[in-house]
Amino acid sequence: MDTSPHGPLAPASADPADYLAADDVIDHGHPAIRALAAELRRDTAEETARATFEYVRDEISHSFDAGEWSCAYRASDVLAHRNAICHGKSHLLAALLRAQGIPAGLCYQKLEVLHGLNAVYWPETGQWVRLDARGNNHGADGRFATVPAEERLAWANDPDKDQYHYPTVYPATPPVLLAGLAEAKVGTEGYGYLPSEL
Repeated sequence: MDTSPHGPLAPASADPADYLAADDVIDHGHPAIRALAAELRRDTAEETARATFEYVRDEISHSFDAGEWSCAYRASDVLAHRNAICHGKSHLLAALLRAQGIPAGLCYQKLEVLHGLNAVYWPETGQWVRLDARGNNHGADGRFATVPAEERLAWANDPDKDQYHYPTVYPATPPVLLAGLAEAKVGTEGYGYLPSEL
């Protein structure tokens, strides 16, 4: 099996249905999410996942890049505002993929603050593969992949700064992160409300 340059991944839940579920944050039952998911649907799951990933990466701005701090983190709110930090973008990507029947979860990277990204499950290979739709600005370079060995994420780790990727694929936003996201203030730039680690 292919090996990820960012380390192995394992799901937090053994129930595959959890990675297709909707909740208050990954609210893929919202009409706007369903409508966009239908627009992004292609002939195969791989083509659909690629189109969806590239849409969130390229068409939904990162708040830092846009200079607009919406503080949106619920998927439907991120879509409405069309900007969010990495966590909001990862929630939107998960919602759009799940709306199309593609299992998707949440992953994290320890940088100066906690960075959010996604993982997609490919039943044909039985593998989870990381995707990072942060947006390719300021040196970030996230690309689509379907096998772990080809993962290309926004930011490289600096081991000298104790940076690393967490090995867990979460079906829902961890409570400590959710509490931090709820403290964000609209229009206030920065990431002071985010936890530094899980």
